[in-house]
Amino acid sequence: MDANLGTTNLLLGIMAVVSVLEALLLIGSGIALFIVYRRVMDLVEGLEQRHVAPAMVRVNAILADVKGVTARVKEETERVDHAIHTTMGRVDDTVDRVRYNVRAKTSRIVGFVRGVRVAIEEMLHSEPRHRPQADATGRVM
Repeated sequence: MDANLGTTNLLLGIMAVVSVLEALLLIGSGIALFIVYRRVMDLVEGLEQRHVAPAMVRVNAILADVKGVTARVKEETERVDHAIHTTMGRVDDTVDRVRYNVRAKTSRIVGFVRGVRVAIEEMLHSEPRHRPQADATGRVM
């Protein structure tokens, strides 16, 4: 049994050493990955500070300009819209006044012309009235 225990102990020792080596390898890999992670993050932060941050400043400035221009265009559009509506209202009022004045001044003339036309038509289309004629005896025929 001693020989069997010696072999078993040797195999258990080898397995323990391999387990310790695996643990050291895993710890080393974790440390190496952490170091790589830190370097990548430093690189990303450097890129962000050198390239992304200035670009964001420019983009924000452009957006602020666009916002100002948009506000100005909106104000001008509202002003022009108000001016157009006011002008259209004035034109409508002027048209109504002109129409009323033209009708008021021409209604008498139109009435006179219509009366003359009716009189002329009546004179042209009316038949002469037939007068009864008397015969030699004086009787009306």
